[in-house]
Formats: sequence, C-alpha cells, structure tokens
Amino acid sequence: MSARPAADEPFRAHARRPWLPPDMTTPPRLDPAAPGGPIERRFALLINPFYPKDPHASFGKHVLTPTLALTSVAGATPPGWRVRYWDENLLQGPPPVDPVPEVVGISVHLTFARRAYDLARWYRARGARVVLGGLHVLSCPDEAAPHADALAIGDGVQLWPVILDDVTAGRLQPVYRATWQRPYREDPPPRRDLVPPGSFLTTASLIATRGCHNRCGFCYLSTDGLRMPYQVRDVEQVVAELRDSGEPYAVFVDNNLGSRPEYVRALCRALRPLERIWSAAVTIDVTDDPGVVREMALAGCTGVFIGFESLSDANLRDARKRTPRPEDYARRVRILHDHGIQVNGSFVLGFDHDHRDVFATTAEWIEANRLECATFHILTPYPATPLYRQMEAEGRLLHREWALYDTAHAVFRPRHMSPEELERGYAWLYRRLFSHISIWRRRPSDRRAVLPYLAMSYLYKRSNRVWRLLIRRRLTHAVWGPLIELSRRRHLRFRRRLAGTPAREGSARGGMVVSPGV
Repeated sequence: MSARPAADEPFRAHARRPWLPPDMTTPPRLDPAAPGGPIERRFALLINPFYPKDPHASFGKHVLTPTLALTSVAGATPPGWRVRYWDENLLQGPPPVDPVPEVVGISVHLTFARRAYDLARWYRARGARVVLGGLHVLSCPDEAAPHADALAIGDGVQLWPVILDDVTAGRLQPVYRATWQRPYREDPPPRRDLVPPGSFLTTASLIATRGCHNRCGFCYLSTDGLRMPYQVRDVEQVVAELRDSGEPYAVFVDNNLGSRPEYVRALCRALRPLERIWSAAVTIDVTDDPGVVREMALAGCTGVFIGFESLSDANLRDARKRTPRPEDYARRVRILHDHGIQVNGSFVLGFDHDHRDVFATTAEWIEANRLECATFHILTPYPATPLYRQMEAEGRLLHREWALYDTAHAVFRPRHMSPEELERGYAWLYRRLFSHISIWRRRPSDRRAVLPYLAMSYLYKRSNRVWRLLIRRRLTHAVWGPLIELSRRRHLRFRRRLAGTPAREGSARGGMVVSPGV
C-alpha cells in the first residue's frame, strides 16, 4: 500500500496553474460584420458549441468520440435535406456561414448556454431559422425561448424530421415536445459519415441502452420532466453498427451498459466474433456476477468507467444511489482487473458528509487499488434536479452563472469546508493522480502491462500540449490509430488465454490490456 498523503496537503500553497492556451478557454470570434452567403434552402447545420476546457484534466477526453446526440439527430434528417455537422471544440474556427443554412440546430448544455445563444443570434441575424435542443432547453425552456425560432424539448431524433417538414411547409412552431417512450430500436443509425474522421480517437461511439436503474439526486437523469425509461436496442443493430464503422475500438456512451446482465451477456456473445476492443460506463454492481465480467472481457472490453461517486455510505445514501457498500469496492475492482479490464473511477467531491480529509482519503484509495485512471467532479446542482432544489431551499447556491456549473467549480456552500477549499482539493487530486509518483504507484501488477500502461498514462494524462496540436491539425486518429491496433492485437492474445481458463478457476490473471482511456 502506498504512503498516505497528509490530510492538509491539498490546502498548502498553491501550485502553478496548469498550462491552458486561449483557444482552449475562449470560443472562436463571431464576426458581426461577416455578411454570410445566400440562404441555401433545405440545408441544415448541426452545431456542438465551444466550451472552456479544464486545465487539470486531459484535453484528450474531448476528442475521444464525436457527440452521438447530434449524429443521431442527423440520421433522422428527412430525404431532400442536406445536413452538415460542426464541432467548435475541434479548433477549426467559427462554424460556416457561406451559404447560410436554412435551419441551424444547436445542442445546449448549461455550461455553454451563453455560447449557444451567441451562435443563435449570429445565425438568426443572417436569416437562418434556429432550433435549440438539449438538456438545458428541457430544464430551462423560458430562458432558451427568446434565443430560438423553435425549441426541441425531449427526444430530438423524433422531433428533428417533424421540425424540418414544418419548415418546408412554412408552419414552424415555437415549441416541439416528445417523450422517450418510442421503442429504441426504431431510431435510425447515426450519421458518422458527417464527422471528420481524423479528429477523433474513434468515430465508433455506440449506444445499446438508454436510461439507468439509478436515479441519483445529483445526476442529470433526475431532471424534472426527463422521463427516460430503460430501453435496449436489438443486439443485431449494435453489432452491425460496430462492424460497419470499420473502427478497431468503440466507446459505448450508455449511462449504464450493465443495468441488465442478461442483455450484456447476449450483446457480448454477439460482439465477440468481431474481434474489436471497446470500453463502456457501468456501475460497480456489474461484478455481482463475475461470469458477466468474463463475457465482457472475451468480447473485447478493455476498460470501464465506473461512478463510485464516494467512499462514504452516508453520501451514497443521501444521493439515493443503489450500489454495493464502499468497503466492498476493492474486491470488485480486483474482479475487473483479473479479467484484463482497466478501471476509470469517477468521484464526486463536496457531498454533505465530506470533510477536508476526503481528498487525501480518495487519493490513497485510488493508489492502493491501482485504478488506471480517475475522474473527479465537484458536486454540481444541475437546474431542475433534486439536488438543485435542496441547495436552493437551503440558500446554499452561490450564483447562477451556468458557465461555472462545469463540475470544476464550487457553485454552492459545502457543509464542512469553504468553496475555495473544495476547489483547491479538486485541483490537488488531479495534480496528485497525474503526478509521476502516483502513475508509478498505480502500475499493473503484471510486468508485461507496465510499459503500455505508462505509455497510455503519459500520453493521455500529461501531454496536453501534444493534444492541442493533434486537435488543431486533425491528427488525433492518425497518431492514436497504431496504438489502438496494438492494444487490439494484444487483447486478442489475452482473450485466447482467458477462453482457455475454466470459469470456475477464475481468470487469466496478469493479462491487463491498457487501452487509450475510458
């Protein structure tokens, strides 16, 4: 076990602020004098607005996969319309305005709501019809309405073709609403062909399930009006999407791929012949049945993103998260490791039972259990969630500057520390876990996996200057592609060993395969 960090270490003198170039914090300028071209009828542009990057985390996570929400909406575009996708976070400048699209669809999240509204104003001034959708529109429709010609509240895949048909017919409505009740299998496949392939580590962002069996009070899934029943797509649909993508590595962006173990088994058995590798978000109770973990490993799972949230029973109880007890987390992490699956643990800081020692305690636990990666979030009360209502009722909200509701800033008064101490502890945890000593302490026990692990750790976590260059020059896929292929081939050898080990005898220990992050 590693030496325990001092409890007051996060509150000592500030470290130098991490490197953060202006183009990672400031959106591209929208020239008010830019005339734009003529309006092109039946041309729709979908925009993912710019948002400031956290200097403590890896810039690489922003180009892991393209946004599936917009590519899925694009897949629902009716015949006769031309559609284009633009992601401002790829550092290619402001979105195009020559020709001016007849319709501009903009995804709105609270952290980049102001940028979305600026884009809407810019395009409307040039004659485009602007449609705003996304979670922030659902939670704050009155705020968004003045900035749009139409709001899409609910399932955008259902609403998009209706909106475009109404534009064509000259009867655009101010508000469109849809539920998420329609069978998920009826959704068309996403338009990955619209995404610049060189800009992302993989364009194979997949989703097999929708919803989650948990309704944590701080999670966006608990937003008022968001009624998202747990649904699954046909296994054959998912497998066909991965096969047709041609990508060796896929990322499942489901909230919780493991909510139904029997579905996961069926999916994994169908994925196995493709000989691809993939990662997914699951809850730690996926380890209730090690047989499911084995099926995941045999199907190519190299990494999982797990929302541990907290190491405190009281915090988890207050958040209404149904999860195994934290004292059993370590055993369950070992089950994943024994099956060659790396763990990216997600931790939320600032719960009401968190004291100043939470940062050191969390760091020690992550290092002792050799989590390959960790992600930290300051507890953030999203609008229209139970946590927001609680903080508002208790008078603990500091402001409603949505750009700072990014889980990297304290926007409320914690119970047992100041907002400034919470932010310092958050920054310290990233410095600690991205430090040379912590990376080394968390190396895999299998010596064969140490070099790949170190390469991933340093390239992914300590190379933001390189990431900026790769993003700007659209070299992400070119640089990471060979590393992914090496990981895939290594995993094929590992899973052959695992398949030759009887399940009752456990796993093919010592076969950790490090993938490029979860």
